[in-house]
Amino acid sequence: MSYKWLEWAKKIQALSQSGLSFSNDIYDIERYEELRKISVEIMEQYTDLKMERIIPLFTNETGYQTPKVDVRGAVFSDDKILMVREKIDDKWSLPGGFCDIGLSPSENIMKEVKEESGYNVTAKKLVALLDMNKHSHPPQPYHYYKIFIQCELIGGHAEPGLETKDVRFFSENKLPNLSTGRNTEEQITMLFNHFRDPNKAPIFD
Repeated sequence: MSYKWLEWAKKIQALSQSGLSFSNDIYDIERYEELRKISVEIMEQYTDLKMERIIPLFTNETGYQTPKVDVRGAVFSDDKILMVREKIDDKWSLPGGFCDIGLSPSENIMKEVKEESGYNVTAKKLVALLDMNKHSHPPQPYHYYKIFIQCELIGGHAEPGLETKDVRFFSENKLPNLSTGRNTEEQITMLFNHFRDPNKAPIFD
């Protein structure tokens, strides 16, 4: 899903961040800071985020800006998919989160599933690598790539983590209220389709 204003805000933010990282000219730095301020104002105008929250999101970023990577695990049991209830919005998502530096995608998802759900899994198959901008997620301040990895359940028990408040398995036709910033109904359907057909090729974009 495309929001032109969001594309502009992100591009302005990326340009200002790169300029502030590599410029030594005081007047150029002032111009880049003004560009960053404009990007913050655009985000505040068109989203529910307040300026005092947007400014730290943008000013904490340094260097050349690249997409952030989010990894989500698809764990199945008795034809149901594992989901966790997020504390931040009281909605449900696949266990996962931002990839940590020093860990591979499979290592990241095994860690995230354990921390958020209490279950032990092994990563088995890359299902999809998706550009968040091309799918029906709500507007976000950053550009994200989302990695979906099918995992095999090998042990553990349901136990919420620091960021989650409930852990359950859901059938495809009885999904809960989804945290759409993290996963959409179409993506859950995609994961069930790959679970039923192990020979399906990974999806990208």
